[in-house]
Formats: sequence, C-alpha cells, structure tokens
Amino acid sequence: RHAAYMAICACGPNSAVLHYGHGGAPNDRTLQPTYMALLDMGAEYHGYCSDITCSFPMDGTFSADQRAMFEGVLNAQRAVMALMAPSVSWVDCHRAAECEIVQALLALCVLRDCGKSLEQVLAADLCNTFMPHGLGHFIGCDTHDVGGYNPAASPGPAPARLPGFGVGKLRTSRVLAAGMVLTNEPGCYFIDALLDAALADPAKAPFFDAQVLSRFHGTGGVRLKDVVLVTESGSENLTTCPRTVAKIESVCAGGAWLPAVVACPELLRRRTKLSAGGAGMENVHVPSV
Repeated sequence: RHAAYMAICACGPNSAVLHYGHGGAPNDRTLQPTYMALLDMGAEYHGYCSDITCSFPMDGTFSADQRAMFEGVLNAQRAVMALMAPSVSWVDCHRAAECEIVQALLALCVLRDCGKSLEQVLAADLCNTFMPHGLGHFIGCDTHDVGGYNPAASPGPAPARLPGFGVGKLRTSRVLAAGMVLTNEPGCYFIDALLDAALADPAKAPFFDAQVLSRFHGTGGVRLKDVVLVTESGSENLTTCPRTVAKIESVCAGGAWLPAVVACPELLRRRTKLSAGGAGMENVHVPSV
C-alpha cells in the first residue's frame, strides 16, 4: 500500500521491456551472473510518489560492454542535470540525453557515422531505436503526474506534442519553471523488434554495424532514473543512490552507502537524514572529490 506503482524488477533481456512486470506477467525471470538488473521502484509517502531506477550487473562487476552502455546513460543524466533550470525546454533536455546515448553507441561501434557529423547522425533519428521513450515526466500525487500538455499551463500555454518517435513520446514539452518536479530517466535498450525494423530501413541501416550489434542482442537495457526539483536558480536532485561504476561495484561488494565523499557532484544530489527524534529531515553536507 505504500508503493507508488507496481515495481519493475527485470534482468537480462527483460530489462528491455519498458513496463515489465505485472499481474499477468510477473517479475519471474531467473537471475544469471552475466545479466544486468534493472530495478524501477518507488515508495509513496503522505500521498506523494517517488520513482527511482537503478541498473547494475548481477555479479557485481561491469563487463566492458556493460560499463560503456551504463556510462553512456549516466552521461545523459549528467547532461540533463546541467540543463535543468527555469526557462529551459524539456524537449531540449531530451535532445541532450539523445546526444549522449548516440555518442556512447558510436564509441562502441554499434553505430557508425558514415562520414556524417554528429548533428547529421542525430538527425537520422537513430536514438529512437535505442531509447523509444521520452526523457521523463512530472511526478507528484501520481507517478506520471498531470499537466504535461495542459493548455492553461504556467508560464504560458503548453507547447503541443511534437511529432516523431522520440520527442513524440515525451509526456510534456513544456518550458521548465521553479517548483516543477520531473524524472530524469534516460535509457538505452536493445529491443529486437526495433533493431530489426531499423536494419531493414535503407535510410538507417548503413549507420549500424550488424556484427558489433549482434553482441548486444538479448542483453536488455540500462535505465537510470532520478527525481529532480526545478529551483529558482537551477535544479536539485532528490534521489540518492549509487550512480558511478566504481561506487556501484563497491556497494555490490558490501561497501558503505552513503559515501564519505561525493563522487558525482554534477548530479546535484541533496543529502538528508532523519532529524533527532524523527522530527523531519535535515540536510547532510558531504564533501566532493
């Protein structure tokens, strides 16, 4: 009764099913050491929802390919956090996340640039094959909260839903304003149906290295999700969980959390703890690297 939604507990290929796990198809895949796990869970407290996703290797150590994809998604989170502030378009935040995902795929040689600039590769809409969802959504008294396309939105009327397989999936295209709370949740997934369609598309197929791509078939996906408050001067991340590869591997091996030193200050995370006697929360200062 205190969960904001049905938890998504996926591993291996099931990590590529965006809303995996429900009464008709429960979270029941057997864990394997080579799998990545993707856990999307959120508690509900005093009527308000949280929504957090962690991805990590089942054996506690990232392979080279797992690390490359994870860090690509983490870089997308970082890029979005650097943008989130009043007067910034949420569409621009989505585009920044797409740019980081594509750069990670190019570095892995899953994609090739075919002599094109990064802007031209992005314009080919290749990222939609790997991140077929919008960057995030409003969150509050509902996990996917209302107001995304409210015609009476403030400040000003909300922009219309944009066409396209990527931005068209955004749950809002509004300009950010102080007080908004949204999820920052980029992802990268290897979904056979989407990959097959892209490889069959003469306009997209030349950008793919099918031989390298074959290494990733059936590996699932990576998603990272934080809840972020837009403030008057920027944004503040309300989610505190391991995010860097080094810290995840440390925690999987039994290391302490919260860390004594902040290893990823660009995520702008607020550190809090329960006050003495349980009378509310208080901020905790953790030095940065």
